[in-house]
Amino acid sequence: MRVLLVEDEPTLAQQLQVSLSAAGYLVDSADNGVDAHYLGEVEPYDAVVLDIGLPQRDGLSVLQQWRAAGLTLPVLILTARDSWREKVAGIDAGADDYLSKPFHMEELLARLRALIRRAGGHACTELACGALLLDTRSSRVTLAGVALTLTSHEYRVLAYLLHHRDAVVSRSDLIEHIYAQDYDRDSNTVEVFIARLRKKLPAGMITTVRGLGYRLDCPPA
Repeated sequence: MRVLLVEDEPTLAQQLQVSLSAAGYLVDSADNGVDAHYLGEVEPYDAVVLDIGLPQRDGLSVLQQWRAAGLTLPVLILTARDSWREKVAGIDAGADDYLSKPFHMEELLARLRALIRRAGGHACTELACGALLLDTRSSRVTLAGVALTLTSHEYRVLAYLLHHRDAVVSRSDLIEHIYAQDYDRDSNTVEVFIARLRKKLPAGMITTVRGLGYRLDCPPA
């Protein structure tokens, strides 16, 4: 899953970058409101962590512009002031959740997981497809109770398919969500990751829909 991190305080931004990456997210970052607004409009993110107090353009203005443009991506706002008025302003501007500084990194990660799950229509912290189970809290994947060993890119592809299970996901969508903005993207590598995953998953679980992309087929519950 791909996240946009918008924070202008260098130390906190670095801490967040490391923690989000360690949790399995692909992270792009911006340290001002102008760049944040641009990235949010042109790149397909699964969620945004957005600081309110930003240089050049404040976070609430950025959020309001995204919503006015019809962007529905989940947004978790960060505020340095524990003020109910500021929280209300953030929610009214279109935020899905908020967190006051200072905060525990575990809480931020939990709130972010919840936002992404709800955006995909999932209520549980675990994503299942038959005997395949992904625990979003630990980024652990098991098949019939046995842990699967996945590379970071294999995990990102599988996680994205699980979040959109039973839907057709295009190659371009997968490319956008497994590579950072400045990475040299190659569509052929998606086929490599799909082929590797097929060797680790039950036969027929990942279906190729000719001309459209891939679908994770899950047996009825």
